[in-house]
Order: sequence, then C-alpha cells, then structure tokens
Amino acid sequence: MYKMVRIFLFMLPAESAHRLVFGMLGFASAIPILKRWMHKCYNKTLPADGITLWGLRFSNRVGLAAGLDKDARRVDALACMGFGFVEVGTLTPLPQSGNPLPRLFRLPADGALINRMGFNNGGGEVAAVRLKKRKNKEIIVGVNLGKNKNTPNDDAVNDYLKGYEQLYEAGDYFVVNVSSPNTPGLRDLQEKGPLMEIMQRLQQKNHAMPLPKPLLLKIAPDLSDGQLDDIVDICIQSKLDGIIATNTTLSRQQLKSPTSRIEAIGAGGLSGKPLRARSTDVIRYLSHRLPAHIPIIGVGGIFSAEDALEKIEAGATLVQVYTGFIYEGPGLIGRIVKAIRQR
Repeated sequence: MYKMVRIFLFMLPAESAHRLVFGMLGFASAIPILKRWMHKCYNKTLPADGITLWGLRFSNRVGLAAGLDKDARRVDALACMGFGFVEVGTLTPLPQSGNPLPRLFRLPADGALINRMGFNNGGGEVAAVRLKKRKNKEIIVGVNLGKNKNTPNDDAVNDYLKGYEQLYEAGDYFVVNVSSPNTPGLRDLQEKGPLMEIMQRLQQKNHAMPLPKPLLLKIAPDLSDGQLDDIVDICIQSKLDGIIATNTTLSRQQLKSPTSRIEAIGAGGLSGKPLRARSTDVIRYLSHRLPAHIPIIGVGGIFSAEDALEKIEAGATLVQVYTGFIYEGPGLIGRIVKAIRQR
C-alpha cells in the first residue's frame, strides 16, 4: 500500500510532501478511532523485543532519527507506527527559519536524500511545551540539540546549555549535534578542544540536576580514524552515555544519479543507501575502542531488516531510521523489529 502512496508523494517537492504527511498524521492522531487503527495496524504484530538502557525502557530497538520531527509536533502519531523511541529536533534555543527553499531533494536512483535544511525550528521553549502535552508518555523521546546559526562558535557551548535547560523536563535523553553540514562552521566543533569543552560543561550542568539525563554525541561519517580516536577520548573523559553514528555525509562518491543533477542541487548532507557502508564502518571502529558501557545508536542507510542487523552486528545497541522510512514506509519498522527478535 505504501508504494502506491509513495508514487503520489514523490510527485510533490520533497518538503511539500513532508508537510502534507505531517498534516495528515496530525489529523489522524487527533481522531481516536483513526489513532487506534494506526496503533493496531503497526503495533499488533510486533514481537516483544524491549531493552532497558540508561534506566529507560525501550519497547523495541528501532527509533526515528532526528530531522523528521524537528519541532516535536507528531510524537504521538509516530509512536503509533511502532517506533521504540523518537528523537526530535534538531532544536535550537531561539527559533530560526533555516536555509532558503528549496533545501530538500530526493535521489530515487540512489535511494537517497540531500538536505540543507539548516536547523529550521520554532525554538526549544515551544517544543518543550508540546512534549509535555503529549498523550503517549511511554514512548522514549530523545532531544537533539544544536546551536543557532548566528551564534559564534566561541559561544556555542552556551546555546547547548540553554537548549538543555529549556528541554530538560521534556526529554528522556539528549544528543549534542555538532555534525550537521548545514550550519556554517558547525562541524568545526567536532575538533577535540571545542567539543571537549561543550561536553564537559554540559555534563557539569547535567549532573547538577536532580535527575541527570543520558547525554549522547552525534558524529559525522566523514571523520578520519584519528578524529574518531579523539571522539573516543572525549566520550571517556566526559563520561558520555552514548554515541549516535552517523549523521549525513558530504561525500558524493559512486552515486547513480546524473552528475548534472547532483551539481544542480548543490550543497547539503547526503543520507540514505550510499551512507550505509561508511556508517557501519564507523560503528565497527568505535565499538572496538569504546568501553562496553558506552553504547552506540546506529543510523545511516537502513532500508531493510538486513541493513539494521548489519549495524547491530557491527556493534550498535539501537538503530534509527529516517531516509529508509521515507522510501520504504512504516512497514520497515516492523520488519526490522521482527528480524532483530528472530536473530
């Protein structure tokens, strides 16, 4: 059924299709009979595959990656589709409109997306209110934090602290995003010095709270082995709770889409099938170097149950989907959950 729906959706500009789907999800989740149908359709046949991590009970190991529900508008509806957890954002302390349109592009021949959204969101305070009002309190919600575009890198740590404060009561775990390629200079914060300062300052704030929340770091797939070794050092010294590997890539190697199309699209982060192998390589590299108590959430190019199992066998404890969810539809979640359970 989703293949038929996708034909129609892919006739629309990518961001227009996103708005349409999110509008329909909001409508459906607001009507009890439709919400129950969604939950029954996508959750009834899911096997029990729960896991407890950081003291949180995940109903299954498959989550939605950040980027789809930037403003925490559809957590209840997405929970009905079978996700074990949903990560919202990236959220910044102040609202911002993001980059000019168009900024989201499909590459169907590659099973990929290119985006340069630029952290478009309504700000942390508004999202916190939405999250507190959500009806489904059992779904685990991660909050992906970023800095505002106009904040200089020297002051970036204050944006992450502010975002954490705004959303502390609303999120179950927090993710520091310094790996998006769509905010100028943001990836410079992945260097050891500035990143160590951000993570240690956040941990100081976190552990001063009555109930510290799990604090994770999301990294790019384009890091060298030396940079990944620095990430391991930072995780250990800052006592981080986990890593999300990986964000989108700047690489355009071995794409099937015409070069003219890629050049016409221009800058942006590439996600989807072309990212699968590199993401898995990064997971495997980190899993051999990180202490066992620092789990990895694997994301990047998961379009099938086999892709998800590959991430888990490489060392991931949980997995997330985004581009694969757009191309394959909500049925992908159930197929992954069942495969993990059988394995």
